Amino acid sequence: MNVPVGGAAAEDTGRVLVLNCGSSSVKYRLFDGDRVLGKGTVERVGEPGGGPAHHDAAVRQILAGLDLAGLTAVGHRVVHGGKRFGEPVLVDDAVLAAIRDLIPLAPLHNPANLTGIEVALAALPDVPQVAVFDTAFHTTLPEAAATYAVERATAERYGIRRYGFHGTSHAYVSRRTAELLGRPYAEVNTITLHLGNGASACAVAGGRSVATSMGMSPLEGLVMGTRSGDLDPTVIFHLRREGGLSVDEIDDLLNHRSGLLGLTGANDMREVLARRAAGDPAAGLAFDVYCRRITGYVGAYYALLGRVDAITFTAGVGEHAAPVRAAALAGLERLGVAVDPERNAGSGDRVISPDGAEVTVCVVGTDEEREIALQTRAVVEAAG
Repeated sequence: MNVPVGGAAAEDTGRVLVLNCGSSSVKYRLFDGDRVLGKGTVERVGEPGGGPAHHDAAVRQILAGLDLAGLTAVGHRVVHGGKRFGEPVLVDDAVLAAIRDLIPLAPLHNPANLTGIEVALAALPDVPQVAVFDTAFHTTLPEAAATYAVERATAERYGIRRYGFHGTSHAYVSRRTAELLGRPYAEVNTITLHLGNGASACAVAGGRSVATSMGMSPLEGLVMGTRSGDLDPTVIFHLRREGGLSVDEIDDLLNHRSGLLGLTGANDMREVLARRAAGDPAAGLAFDVYCRRITGYVGAYYALLGRVDAITFTAGVGEHAAPVRAAALAGLERLGVAVDPERNAGSGDRVISPDGAEVTVCVVGTDEEREIALQTRAVVEAAG
């Protein structure tokens, strides 16, 4: 079965439930064709004094509260598919075993994803279940982009390579960008910038991911809400040897206490922008560090693609923070990149570059759940 990720969308028909089990939450959306019949989030899963104690209870709670009559499929977000899964797949025992084997590469997410699938399978045994992998869109990366310059035998033994994440979002947004441009997806080169609490950049050449900023884990790349993004690996050794921090403490520092939070005490860009406007130097520096990192990736991906038709911002910060969009692309005019201030201040899916610009700059709202539903339908239809 061949269902290309990010390719032509399946016809938007049939009732599909999408389950997105995160490390401490479960998002869901029930589609009937293009209509959304129900959606929501069960939060604080497993947290003291919070919501359900475990993901299995959260998923059962969701299933019990929905009218699932006529359900044709359930689509599940799975964070890590490793090198094995380059497309969405119908779930069977072998797929479940493979997702379980990949837990060391995504210890916070794959277990939750697996639980969601198992609970849905038990509750809906006659309904096809489809796994849609965050990493799948990036399995088209050239080996030169996916390979780290680490001793080959060690890298192969421990699965050390660039996998990339946010693939479902980059697939949806790059395809939607081609629609905005009125051009065939296979002919458009796009740099997509998914800027949320987690953030990543992707170079998409004719519908194929050819470079992406996140690596073996979501820690690499852009500055994020609580993650550091790129840094010299010696920082880790230095913290261990000179600071006496344990591996787990360093992991927590770089993943949960760095990024905007580490620089300002706030991981929400809205608060950072407000403090910056009020003259807070720490917020001003954090803003500059954040945007400079994006500028560097845009320039690098422009060089890799050779020709860029569009640069598209998406996700919470990308869709709503006009100052970030303007600053991240400032100074790139010689590359044909510019932002029109009036258009940048607007809302909704739109072009924000001036008329006649060589590179079209867009804002597109991401919709990972809809993309999962589309891919799920395509798999089920292909299976007959």
